[in-house]
Parts: sequence; structure tokens; C-alpha cells
Amino acid sequence: MAIRLILKNTLYSNPPIHQLKRRIAILGSTGSIGTQALEVITSNPDLFEVEVLTAYNSYETLVKQALTFLPNAVVIGNKDSYGFVRDALSATDIKVYAGSEAIAQIVEMDTIDIVLTAMVGFSGLIPTINAIKAKKTIALANKETLVVAGELITELALQHKVPIIPVDSEHSAIFQCLVGEKSPIEKIILTASGGPFRQHTLDQLKRVTCTDALNHPNWCMGSKITIDSATMMNKGLEIIEAKWLFSLNPSQIDVIVHPQSIIHSLVQFEDGSLKAQLGLPDMRLPIQYALSFPHRIKSDFPRFNFSNYPTLTFEEPDTKRFRNLALAKEALVKGGNAPCILNAANEIAVDSFLKEKIGFLQMSDIIEKVIARSIFILKPSIEDYSLTDEQTRILTQNVIKEHQS
Repeated sequence: MAIRLILKNTLYSNPPIHQLKRRIAILGSTGSIGTQALEVITSNPDLFEVEVLTAYNSYETLVKQALTFLPNAVVIGNKDSYGFVRDALSATDIKVYAGSEAIAQIVEMDTIDIVLTAMVGFSGLIPTINAIKAKKTIALANKETLVVAGELITELALQHKVPIIPVDSEHSAIFQCLVGEKSPIEKIILTASGGPFRQHTLDQLKRVTCTDALNHPNWCMGSKITIDSATMMNKGLEIIEAKWLFSLNPSQIDVIVHPQSIIHSLVQFEDGSLKAQLGLPDMRLPIQYALSFPHRIKSDFPRFNFSNYPTLTFEEPDTKRFRNLALAKEALVKGGNAPCILNAANEIAVDSFLKEKIGFLQMSDIIEKVIARSIFILKPSIEDYSLTDEQTRILTQNVIKEHQS
């Protein structure tokens, strides 16, 4: 994306933050990002208003959120839960819809200013496309949207002059470092915590359980992204996302393991200068920044104290033990629908690991086999992306069965 253009469009098209309350649609309001976004909104009732809430399965939590925030509308993705949500909200004026198509359509509502895409996985793609076409500002927490269809999404954003503000802590850090800058980027450095198994040997990784992998040392996240962090696939997906967000070549994107998770990422400019964004591991900060951009607003978030972190350390990632990072880089260089294949295979592999059907290291084995057996398309259309996603999921399930037999 022409990030300078997006920054310019956003900086000069927004009135002062206190002059206009921003109406927010949260896609995936019951997940980790969604619930923390609601905390930000609760702390700033004069600045933000909940317009739409959506969830796929967590209907009881969705109802509780709706009764608290009284949005214009809610959508429950699982149609089987529609009756419960409708009846629970019957005494209110809240409109209730159901199904994936409704989630994709609700973002077009005239009363929405910002769409926070906090859905997990491929499911966020079509709603994001529709929101861009409807000229809504995108607060992007669904990295898979750019992983799967980065070229398509960024072209649409430029065509409709829609700003995409990253919510991922690493991409938010890069974005914040670029505000006010006109100099070319030499490279960016994405930081990674290394996850809970940073110092594990391959033999130890073979014995990792689902419970072990869900215990992240620094961040509190949903189960899928927590597993991705443990395998370093999350960082691989972030490399692909960064390529599209900041119009970079693969050679301009580095990864460094930073176990303390204080430096959230860095930008190196052509004169050799480095800019970094620091802070405690707290997703509310990048969420708030995305919702309030181009303004900063006061918060009561805990402050970083250097005396509590006398040592900040860094090390190179090990792609032999954490092969997903290498697989993601290869998919990025190959281009086309390769990242879409990577993403779909990973989603199925992670789900199978969470269900204890396969082991920790088998996830990488399965993803690699699926990529090798899949049909490559250099210039995919949106229909190609959907078909690739569907076919890859079926193929991955078959490869998993091979590993189980």
C-alpha cells in the first residue's frame, strides 16, 4: 500500500477527536481483541460509540455485550443461535441478524465510521472487502485478510481512498514510527517474543502439549493466535501482512526475537537511523491508537518503567526448530495464492492440534506437504482465493489423516 498516501488521507480527512463521536463496528466482539476494544470504548464514552457487534458462536457473551453497549445491530454468525439472541434482546431496539452473509453485509451500514476487523482467519476477508467498498475506515486486527489477498485488498483501499490502520502491536509500532516521516524505508524489523518454547530443543518440542502451547509468557490472546505464536507462524503471517501494509519487498523485512516484548518493532531509514515504538505488552494501546488515529488520547494504561527492565535482549530466530517462519517467507516470495494456501493449511493444522489429533511439530510437516501438493495460481481473483481456501482445507484434512494412519 502507498502508506504515505493513506497517512495523508487520514491525517487531513478527520476532524479533531473531540468534535465527533466515532461509531464503531466490531467484527468478532467476543474474542480477545474485541473485548479489549470494548474496554477502550468504555473508558472513552465521549469519543466512541458501539454501532455493531458480531460474533460467530459465543451467543451468550454477545447478548451480554449488546445489553451493556446497546448497539444499533448485532449479528450472530451461527444461525442456530439466532433464536436465543433475538429473544434475549427482544425488549430492546437492537436489530438482530444471523449468518456469515449478514456479517459481510452489516459493515455497509451508513451509520458506521470505523470497522474493527477482529475476526479470526479467512472469515475476515469478505467483510473487509465490503467495508472498504463502503468507504469505512478499517482498523485491521485480522492479519489473515492481507495474508490471503494482500494485493487485492491494498488496491481496493487505494481505489476507494480508505485508510487501513493496523491493530497488531508490531504493525501498529511500524505505523506509528512512520507518522511524520517522508524518508524512504530501508527495512523494518518485526520483533517476536519467541513464545513459550524459545529455548526448547527439537526433542522437547516433540513432547509439547496443547496446554503447554496455550501458556504464552507475555500476551493474553485467543487460542488460535497463541498457538501461532508458539510455532512462530504468527510472525510469518505478520511478515506477509507487513509487505502489503508498507509496500515492501521481502528483503526489507527482518525478524528479531525479543523475549521481553517491550520494543514492538522498528523502522530503519536510508540514513541508517532506527525508530522504535516501546511499551508494556498491552493490546489496548494499539487498539486505542487505531480507533483514535490520527490523534492520541489520554489513557490510564500501566506505564513502562526502565528500572523494571534493566536488560532488553535480542536473538536471531531459529527457522530449523520453528519451520513455520521459513514456510511463510517462502510463500511470500512465491506470491500468488501461495500465502492463501499457507494460511488455510495452518488454520486446519492448528485446529487439529488444539483437538489433540496431531503433535506440535506435525503442524509444520502437514503445512509443508499441503503447500507442495496444492495448485499454484500466480494471479488469483477473489473467486480463486475462495476456491483455494476451500480446496486447501480439504487437502489438509486428508494429509492429517495420513499422519494419523
